[in-house]
Amino acid sequence: GKKQAGTGPLSRRPDNSAFKQQRLPAWSPSLTAQTVLPTFYILSLVCLLLGIWLVITVENTYQLKVDYTNSGSCERCFELRKNATNAKITCECLVNFNVPKLILGDVFFYYGLRNFHQNLRRYMDSRDDAQMVGRRKNLKTPSSYCAPPFDYDASGVPIAPCGAVANSMFNDSFIVMYHPTNARSALVPLYRKGIAWYTDKNVKFRNPPTNDTFSLQQAFEGTTQPLYWQRPVYDLDRSDPLNNGFINDDLIIWMREAAFPNFKKLYGILSRVQGLFTEGLPAGNYSISINYNYPVEYFRGRKEVVISTVSWFGGQNHFLPIAYLVTSGLILVTSIVLTSVYVKVGKKGKNMEE
Repeated sequence: GKKQAGTGPLSRRPDNSAFKQQRLPAWSPSLTAQTVLPTFYILSLVCLLLGIWLVITVENTYQLKVDYTNSGSCERCFELRKNATNAKITCECLVNFNVPKLILGDVFFYYGLRNFHQNLRRYMDSRDDAQMVGRRKNLKTPSSYCAPPFDYDASGVPIAPCGAVANSMFNDSFIVMYHPTNARSALVPLYRKGIAWYTDKNVKFRNPPTNDTFSLQQAFEGTTQPLYWQRPVYDLDRSDPLNNGFINDDLIIWMREAAFPNFKKLYGILSRVQGLFTEGLPAGNYSISINYNYPVEYFRGRKEVVISTVSWFGGQNHFLPIAYLVTSGLILVTSIVLTSVYVKVGKKGKNMEE
């Protein structure tokens, strides 16, 4: 039975119970060749089937990339943006492309950047989340993480939103036109609202409190726009007053940093209400009118428009299918090696030579 120790050097000794003395019944598996080898082969087959299924799923999604960094008439804008003093000068260009076949279903339009490292730690830290939730006191006193030089401008006026992430927000805009052979050109309608994550739009990003007599512009009085922005945060979307401030969809999408240097972010979704686009994006010739603002020469990057469909698995991404296929191959090779060793050595090493 149990016997509690009294005082002395053995006073902290655990009770003499099955639990504290680790005498509870236990089961430990017996790993033999008859149990391990079939498990390895089954795992290899499962990974192979999953990899093939995901490859088929990914191949059924369509993706078209249009690089416009210095293509067509954008060469002039590309050269103009090399000099930072030309940041306030507007530049528009046109890029043509062809869609070889009808893209059925919902079609998503993205802007893509290459060689832009949003995952740099100091870059990711350069933001003020307290500002982004609409705390008025943080508008006038930006976080120290934004310093320098994205907390105050040269005159000492606080910046809202502060930080390197907001300052480098992508600000190119696109107008896509469809040019059918036997009809007039048509504007490709895009949904530009409601494209951000629900939790970001309603929880993580908020505007300062306003009312009928106190506008959003008044709420941002005493602050200035980021250094390289062309408009203040309360005037980002002149077509929709409800899409301004910290709840602007484009700002929210940009503030969610990408994990890799080559990435794409959602710009809009094809509106399938009109007659030409009810089934999807028709095949034919298209053009993109670009308001070219974002410089990429400084980080040797590229810019592109990505047109894509999605499945339950997401967009066209081959990483996970390839990972499953490679894992299947490695498990299969390991299984063959273990089988060969077992056949040669035998059970309990009885075939092992002296």
